[in-house]
Amino acid sequence: MQSPTVNRVAGRSPGRRRLADRDGLLGALFMAPAIIYIVALVAVPFAIAIAFSLADVTVGDTSLTFVGLQNFRRVMDKEAMPQFWRALSDTFIFTLTAQAIVIVLANILALVLAQDFKGKWIARMLIMLPWATPISLGTIGWLWIFDSKFSPIDWVLQLVGLLGPDTLLGPGRHMNFLGREELAMASVILVHVWRMLPLSAVILMAGLTSIPQDLIDQAEVDGASFWRIHFQVRLPLILPIMSIALLFGLIFTFGDMVVVFVLTRGGPVYYTQVLATWAYFTGIEGGALAQGAAIALFLFPLLLVVAFLVLRNARRTEIA
Repeated sequence: MQSPTVNRVAGRSPGRRRLADRDGLLGALFMAPAIIYIVALVAVPFAIAIAFSLADVTVGDTSLTFVGLQNFRRVMDKEAMPQFWRALSDTFIFTLTAQAIVIVLANILALVLAQDFKGKWIARMLIMLPWATPISLGTIGWLWIFDSKFSPIDWVLQLVGLLGPDTLLGPGRHMNFLGREELAMASVILVHVWRMLPLSAVILMAGLTSIPQDLIDQAEVDGASFWRIHFQVRLPLILPIMSIALLFGLIFTFGDMVVVFVLTRGGPVYYTQVLATWAYFTGIEGGALAQGAAIALFLFPLLLVVAFLVLRNARRTEIA
């Protein structure tokens, strides 16, 4: 016989119980905010960008006059717009170089943070600060560090005797990091590494801490050295997780425009332009909305191919 309390609860809210039992309806309700968000902030702008890229749209004339692939041919014309090809190559250079450095440093940092030492929680918090800091504010800080007159790096180099008359780095007293092509590219890569390293390190650290300690102990009992354990035990086990960290880094760096926009605005000349910044300068500041949309759309197939290759490799590694 059921108690009165159970009877009252069961009799008081049959509608609620029926709603709670309808998994399909509850799933749709829970998914609705995410779907609305994606449609409003991703799908709609993407559709507008496709429409603009196939039309002759400018800031002064927003009529959608269909022109086919004419905008894509214009932006890919090496003689008329060499900046596009430089932006495309710089996008690959910045992204691949930065992520190669990030993966190496993230492995080292993850190994250190996974160890037990005094104050490790404070160390982990400090490591995450670059990722938690708004990228625009962090890049403004780097803009001061690379300043052509007041850079603290120049002061340190002068102090140790590497910069100035009769020194290794030349007679000048300033490196002019953002005014020289090679140094400007290196500066952009450095800021990308600083930005992405904490996230990759935390992801890899989570993978390292999930490895059963019995495997490590067994390898140590068998006489394996630290490097052999790391390269033959740890790395194969965390390769799928490393692929996810790499995918996040590639996507964030491919589509990022803040670092280049704040540091160099694509200069000197247009030697540090990336696709995102060149699309902005062409479409927004230049007023050629159609050509800016066409440039921006080149990011989509690139990111799609990168995501497919990384996820397929991660899946194969996980199955193996």
